[in-house]
Amino acid sequence: MTPREIVRRTLKFETPERIARDLWVLPRAREQHPAEVAQIEARFPSDLTGAPSVYRPSARVRGNAYAKGEHIDEWGCCFTNLQSGIIGEVRKPLIAEASDWRQLQPPYETLPENKADALEKIKRAYGETEKFMMGGCCPRPWERYQFLRGSENAMIDMAVRDDDVRALLKRIHEFYLAEYAFWADSCVDALSFMDDWGSQRALLISPAVWRELFKPLYREYCQIAHSHGKSIFMHSDGHIAAVYDDLIEIGVDAVNSQLFCMDMADLEQRARGKITFWGEIDRQHVLPSPNPQDGRDAVRKAARHFYDTRGGVIAQYELSAESNPAVGMAIFEEWEKVDRERRAAPDGETGGRGDGAKQQRDRK
Repeated sequence: MTPREIVRRTLKFETPERIARDLWVLPRAREQHPAEVAQIEARFPSDLTGAPSVYRPSARVRGNAYAKGEHIDEWGCCFTNLQSGIIGEVRKPLIAEASDWRQLQPPYETLPENKADALEKIKRAYGETEKFMMGGCCPRPWERYQFLRGSENAMIDMAVRDDDVRALLKRIHEFYLAEYAFWADSCVDALSFMDDWGSQRALLISPAVWRELFKPLYREYCQIAHSHGKSIFMHSDGHIAAVYDDLIEIGVDAVNSQLFCMDMADLEQRARGKITFWGEIDRQHVLPSPNPQDGRDAVRKAARHFYDTRGGVIAQYELSAESNPAVGMAIFEEWEKVDRERRAAPDGETGGRGDGAKQQRDRK
């Protein structure tokens, strides 16, 4: 099977020939460990890839997002960065008061000027790879709201939720819908969205407010993707167990979340066979460990709760500045070993609870 077919079958619980893989590498990790990262990528190449860029440059952009100093992005948000290789934080909110929402000018000028040419560029790239291709946009309405208002102001706004707060969020969402309208017409395999919703122990806001303000936005992203025959992926850091059922309900096909922050046994009972666990292995404690065995043990723990030969798991983790590449290599080696052992089991062991493919079909 091609990497694209492996990922597709994984999402549909249709028994790919091996476990799907995906590696994220932050620039700082690549700078610090170029040889080790190259070795991992050569031995365990990712099955997913991104689409080529078709966006136009914005005159608002200043500086480098991953360099020390200040960086202004295409929305006009100013990030202050104290070290290279990672993205900084917003110290000066662009929108001082939610009532100033009319001042916001989303970066529509960055969208492709010639849609036909842009779609053709994506089509050519798609034909040149056998990997599963992700669309080139990733809406993040909650994080963008924070970038525009500052995190403290954003949290207060979530408590107030007046007409101005809703209007600002709507203006952000409308731009993302314009992006989705373009990418949904392209030939990519999947669209994605993200928002980091969890603290170490719980959701950043009440689940009720999340469902009131953000779940409808995410549902719309899922509907657009599925109506155009594409899968939909989501990423969220932190403890997001409170909304896992909601993500399944609105149709998210694969979720990248910090499983090791949450109760895996609980997630297994609620979500296994209904959604694909797109990683991840703990990057707070496991990946920085000096001992590769910690990586192997972490894989065994995740596999015990989520692995199924029919699909539902993408072996994924992120290499950051603090990560130990030797642990990263051990993680992929162990997933390969688990996969081989389970497929060789005399009874075709899945370790699953019921028919994952049927559950996936039923929820669609």
